[in-house]
Amino acid sequence: MKCPNCADRTLRPVLTKQGVEVDHCNSCEGVWLERGEIYLFSKKPKPIAAKLKDALEQQRPCAKLSPVSGEAMTEITYPGGLTLEYCPRSGGLWFDAGQLHDLLEGERGLHMAYDRHVKETDRWEGSGKPMLAMGTKLMPLPNLVLRSTATLLGLYGLLTVILISAVEFAGVPAHLAVIAGIVAVALQFLIGPFLMDLSLRWLYRMEWVPKEQLPAHLRLFTERVCAEKKVRFPRFGVIDDGAPQAFTYGHTPKNGRIVVSRGLFELLEPEETEAVVAHEIGHVVHWDMFLMTVVQLVPLLLYYVYRMCFRASSSSDGDSRSRGGAIGVAIIAYILYIISEYVVLWFSRTREYHADRFAGTVTGNPSLLASALVKIAYGLAREEKGSEDETEEGPKRRHNLDTIGALGIFDSGAAQALAIASYSDVGTTDVDRLTGAMRWDLWNPWAKWYELNSTHPLVAKRLLHLSNQATHMGRAPYVEFNLTRPESYWDEFFVDLGVHLMPLLAAIPLLLFGVVRYAAPDAFQNAFEASIFLLPMSVAFFGCALLLRFEFTYRSGFMAPMSVAALLHKVKVSGIRPVPCQISGTVIGRGIPGYMFSEDFVMKDDTGIIFLDYRQPLAIWELLFGLLKAGTFEGKQVTVEGWYRRSPTPYIEIKTIECDGKVRRSWIPALNRFTAILILAGGVGWAAVEWLRLM
Repeated sequence: MKCPNCADRTLRPVLTKQGVEVDHCNSCEGVWLERGEIYLFSKKPKPIAAKLKDALEQQRPCAKLSPVSGEAMTEITYPGGLTLEYCPRSGGLWFDAGQLHDLLEGERGLHMAYDRHVKETDRWEGSGKPMLAMGTKLMPLPNLVLRSTATLLGLYGLLTVILISAVEFAGVPAHLAVIAGIVAVALQFLIGPFLMDLSLRWLYRMEWVPKEQLPAHLRLFTERVCAEKKVRFPRFGVIDDGAPQAFTYGHTPKNGRIVVSRGLFELLEPEETEAVVAHEIGHVVHWDMFLMTVVQLVPLLLYYVYRMCFRASSSSDGDSRSRGGAIGVAIIAYILYIISEYVVLWFSRTREYHADRFAGTVTGNPSLLASALVKIAYGLAREEKGSEDETEEGPKRRHNLDTIGALGIFDSGAAQALAIASYSDVGTTDVDRLTGAMRWDLWNPWAKWYELNSTHPLVAKRLLHLSNQATHMGRAPYVEFNLTRPESYWDEFFVDLGVHLMPLLAAIPLLLFGVVRYAAPDAFQNAFEASIFLLPMSVAFFGCALLLRFEFTYRSGFMAPMSVAALLHKVKVSGIRPVPCQISGTVIGRGIPGYMFSEDFVMKDDTGIIFLDYRQPLAIWELLFGLLKAGTFEGKQVTVEGWYRRSPTPYIEIKTIECDGKVRRSWIPALNRFTAILILAGGVGWAAVEWLRLM
């Protein structure tokens, strides 16, 4: 983005002490704030929003050009005499040197300070060693064959030991253990893909597409790659949903299926679509479908052994020795079940890196897949300036929609209203916004926890590997992230963790009461008589902890209007620490693309796309909403109030969603607050009753 004052200068991201990235000109010291970004610095955004609303009613022409749209901005006067520039198209605000300081001085509750270590120029100027410098040497990946072999041998070796132990020490019949393993492996492998076929046919809006009806560029690309790698052309299915999605499944490379959504074609350029399909073909070529099926069976069987031994330990048959052995084997099996689950996740993340590298190799340009990942995972798909349908070269996006229209799934003319505004080529994604989104992945401690529990690596890490591969191939990297982390972010992490665990810690006295009550009833009676208020006050303390966690995770107050891009600039955010916000845009699809019971949404505004999480107290409530009501939101303009979170996917937990003048509300926050207050009041009331009884 270019500075409105210095046309030859590029705005650079600067991280603030509040954990929010802003765009700054190192020459004139001006600052650009995205729509709604100013509210991220205020504990009381409502008065600021009211003043801005009044100021926007008196807009005047201005010669300065917007850094986002390149169009002329307007001039507004903020109450107090401060003259600012406003971009009507993007909703952003421009502050000349000193103006932001004047605003901060005049507004109570508004605080912003630059972190003195994080100003960026064309090259990193801060202190400290770069976090990850991209070089021309290809970053090595673990040998796929060796890692696969070692993982399979290790997991099935553990499984064999547990099965033998179950037979020898738990009294489990040998034939049951062996038969259980064989049957589970066979059924999972043989019928798994067919069950997926049935679920896609019955529960999703999906159709299988002959390869002749695929877009010509995609068919030719897939034929070339399959011929080079000597695999059969996969069967293609297309889900009729505007949210982007792609996955593969099957038995072996001979019967692989690749399923993509309509939104993938609408969101991505043809070459980016090819890169995503190449990633899926990489899974086929590497036999990932077969290997992941085999590997995932180990946790399943270990859990089965745990349940079998647990039932054996509860049986009245057998002596105490066999029951004790069964308990021991059950405990070990459960521990190994947990460990094996994490081994499988680690194994899956490794194979994702190899599929990414395969795509970069066969397309000849790793930046194509990197660009696709940015648009899909971060939602950084932006609208081009000017007409949507015409450019100097002619119609802009017809090549995507017309070719997909040949599938017969939807009308291409109607689909234009749903198409995500992202028909730019690889080089046009705002790199500053991208690095802002990557900061959370690479700096926030919560990201490491979420990755540990995920089948896929963090997107930022995948982007760095793809950029390294591009550099190795003599191409410009899609993104370089050579920034030094300005602070550890562990202080916020431990606060979040403490808040999350607070009710559990508060429940420890109640658990101790329960243990003593059943293990030593006499001691319990003596303790209860000695401290009659201890148990009710423990209940009250537990309710208080629930209430405090609720107030932290569902922060009340004014929901400030923001944009997707502004929210992505917030680094100090997690699933526990949210940002209350209001956002408007168009619903483009379901949270699970094409799934008829999906109650969640994917929404776009003019700066990107984001996931909307719709929750209700009862699962059946959510299922009925997904089946009967959610489809009516697709293609509609909505206004959402809720809490922006990351885990690590950016999403907004819906408080209210307004569409066509009707407002739907999530009752989860109200239920959580009511439950906490009820428990707190119950504990206090119980203590009061005991006090009155002793009077």
